[in-house]
Amino acid sequence: MRGARAELRRQLREQRRLRTIALLLASLLVLGALPTYFGIRAATRDPVFTALDALAVPAWAERDIVDGVSGSRWCLLECRFRERTIESERPWEETARAYESALTQEGWRPWKVDLCPEQPVENQHYSCWRRDELTLDLWVRPPTCQEVLPDQPTVPSAGDAESGDAAAPGGTDCRGSVVSIKVRNAIADDRTGPRPSTDPSLTGVDPDPLPTGDPLSDLLPTPTPS
Repeated sequence: MRGARAELRRQLREQRRLRTIALLLASLLVLGALPTYFGIRAATRDPVFTALDALAVPAWAERDIVDGVSGSRWCLLECRFRERTIESERPWEETARAYESALTQEGWRPWKVDLCPEQPVENQHYSCWRRDELTLDLWVRPPTCQEVLPDQPTVPSAGDAESGDAAAPGGTDCRGSVVSIKVRNAIADDRTGPRPSTDPSLTGVDPDPLPTGDPLSDLLPTPTPS
């Protein structure tokens, strides 16, 4: 009986030891997996989008964010181009002021340059900014109104009913504004370099003037009267 009890105690100690080891391994796995996950995410996510996420804009000015990216992050063959589209619940004037204030707080500075914008804009806002090796275009504009069919009733949401903010008259919903942010590497932005000169000497060799008289007139003898 004493041998059986000793064997039972040994087995119980072995089981406790195995459970302790398993618990420690599980704890290490959980504690190590989270930093690894966030580290990989931080390494693979574009830092420009992370900086845009940190802009101190009100919640009403950052709805339905859509990001797009193209090119290489390290400018292999083509530098990276980032574009973010955001919907705002308030008019474009107030939204533009909110984003300009947030950009200034994050160290962006207004950039007065030609082709900003490429075409004149009315009833909207377009400005350019620079920070370190990046350039940024901020475009804030009214939304594209969605037409409502004549036989389609417009049912306001509960929030609109409580605030008294109904849809725009005339069968359209034109509330809020749309924000577009475009970020480029400065070396890939054509506006950072010198503009092409209009000096004719840089456009090619000027052609020789066309002859106006007989080119052989100097070689022929002058006729004398007989």
